[in-house]
Amino acid sequence: MPSTIRAANHTPISAILPVLYDALIMMKITWIYTPCLSLLLTTLLILSGIHQTQASEKKNIVAAIPAAVEKTLRRIIPGRQVDSVSPTVIPGMYEVAFGADIFYLSADGKHLLQGDLYDLDSQTNLTEGKRSNGRIKVIAGIDPATMIAFKPKETRHVVTVFTDIDCGYCRKLHREIDSYLARGIEIRYLAYPRSGKNTPSYFKAVSAWCADDRQQALTIAKSGVETENKSCEHPVDQHMAAANQLGITGTPTLTFADGSMIPGYMPADRLELYLNSQQAPLAGAQEDH
Repeated sequence: MPSTIRAANHTPISAILPVLYDALIMMKITWIYTPCLSLLLTTLLILSGIHQTQASEKKNIVAAIPAAVEKTLRRIIPGRQVDSVSPTVIPGMYEVAFGADIFYLSADGKHLLQGDLYDLDSQTNLTEGKRSNGRIKVIAGIDPATMIAFKPKETRHVVTVFTDIDCGYCRKLHREIDSYLARGIEIRYLAYPRSGKNTPSYFKAVSAWCADDRQQALTIAKSGVETENKSCEHPVDQHMAAANQLGITGTPTLTFADGSMIPGYMPADRLELYLNSQQAPLAGAQEDH
């Protein structure tokens, strides 16, 4: 697997200085006085020094990742590119970010740790911060046009919900959709049929997407009414892949703009309180597994 950090491949400015100087002379630019030409060349030399320093720093960053770590990554996730590898505050321990999945490898590549790393002085979950960044990237990679969205007259918050048409708590959430909209909460649905591909729940999600009126079709399907299966080009597989990247196992799962995530149903009033307060997720969310 190629190194995750590469130095940019640019031609050093110092290499083009002689060419630039000759070009200026050949062009006989008589309006450039010697002091101005000297200033120009001096500036280019300074920029060249900065470029060489940055390139050297990038080489040092590459060298800072032990070969044993890269070798282990090629073995445990073959053919896939991680998002980042970086040293942690613990000497000899490296953080590996792979979507929203964060784990740690020892410098010799022999030990893997999966869990949360806390800073006890600041009482900060360092791992969760990186997970949030990963979630933001995953959700940002999904075109909003592929989501079935229910929008209020005035949107104050946007919540992206992974949903399963046959999930009890997903149906409960949708029965209360007007309560969310009344509080300015836009609900954007992503399909995550937990039973997997080519199952009744999967075909229901595809049929809702392929309907002329997707909102109405989803509402009818979530009410338990059996509808005719439809087929077309659809985003359900992409949504399922995103859910797997995020480590989602139950529905509904609510994700937010800051990368935080609540697994389970939450009533509109409690969700509004959380969104307005920007505090930790409130207890009481319920989900189906």
